[in-house]
Amino acid sequence: MSAPDVVWKNGRFGQTSRRDTWWLSPTLVFLGFSAFIIYSTWAAFQNQYYTFGPYISPFYSPELFGSSSHALFGPKPHWYPGFLPFSPAFLILWIPGLFRVTCYYYRGAYYKSFWADPPACTVGEPRKIYLGERSFPLIMQNFHRYFLRLSYIVWFFLVYDSIKSFIFPDGFGIGVGSLVLTINVILLGGYVFGCHAFRHLIGGVFDRISEHPVRHKLYDCVSCLNRGHKNWAWASLFWVGFADIYVRLCAMGIWHDWRIL
Repeated sequence: MSAPDVVWKNGRFGQTSRRDTWWLSPTLVFLGFSAFIIYSTWAAFQNQYYTFGPYISPFYSPELFGSSSHALFGPKPHWYPGFLPFSPAFLILWIPGLFRVTCYYYRGAYYKSFWADPPACTVGEPRKIYLGERSFPLIMQNFHRYFLRLSYIVWFFLVYDSIKSFIFPDGFGIGVGSLVLTINVILLGGYVFGCHAFRHLIGGVFDRISEHPVRHKLYDCVSCLNRGHKNWAWASLFWVGFADIYVRLCAMGIWHDWRIL
């Protein structure tokens, strides 16, 4: 029987013999993803309160065009369509967004929580045939490796931002925002450098990786991160949102950025 003809035979949607709280995990994932998507979309459209002193929100970095001192190429370009809303986040946020959407862990998580495909192991799902990821739009999942490479460029800019966050008008200093942005790049680094696609890129291409000692050592390091990929994914997702909130509330004067040093 070919893959598109495989029929689900475990009963009606939601039917299962399981007695545990199988529904809890997909429900929490649904709520967590929904909250982040709603907030990040709102934040991207604001086009204000995304910088404070040496800090810049990771949603807006690198700021290619914009009105702040962090903009690499000046204000909004003249070629940008006037009838479209503008925000520096629109030019960059799609990269980490598509990287996460096509992530191997996130696929399994949101397939269950948003599409009930299936909602959990041995639980009846709403559809009757399996089509796989061979047609649009799910065939786009195959571009994950390319979004990975673009995400590393964004990550290096965030590292630069975290370094700049320690440079204040009166010289070197440490603010709470400096620590927030530094923790952000550490968590994002654990996530992107523990990616399954990066693990394959480092050592999965070899038939016998033991014959390549340097790559073997790197492969072991990536594998160590990869074992906690789920935790890195959620911790980095939460913290990148918190980093934007921190910078935003400081810029609005609601929070005070305490200087530790």
